[in-house]
Amino acid sequence: MSPMPLAQRVSIGALAAFVTGAGVMHFVSPQFFIDIVPDYLPNAELLVFISGVFEILGGVGLLVAQTRRFAALGLVALFIAVFPANIHMAIHHITPTGAPTLPSWMPWARLPLQGLFIWWAYGIAARQQRAARSRKRSS
Repeated sequence: MSPMPLAQRVSIGALAAFVTGAGVMHFVSPQFFIDIVPDYLPNAELLVFISGVFEILGGVGLLVAQTRRFAALGLVALFIAVFPANIHMAIHHITPTGAPTLPSWMPWARLPLQGLFIWWAYGIAARQQRAARSRKRSS
């Protein structure tokens, strides 16, 4: 089995660090996230804590080869699940507690970033799947 290329290790580590850090922030500054939960969803505080737990689990899971694919697919699902909060923030011009006041276009500009995160996590999952198939064929 060949070692994982440096670029892949950096990609996995960077996404793991980002989502783990974001997950921790759900507990350090929960009001920031509570502020952007759409009003039609119940118990915003609980949803923020649950999403924080899953971000941390996903980030840590990316670092373990045996759980990497599952963690990456879980993050894809999480990024899709929290997308309504990003839309809600943009539509209603919400500045979360503790955040600097941003230009009105900024929340809209960050919406495509969610697609980038989905693509990034899915790419990690797909590489893991290809590697697993390759190992299976060669054994």
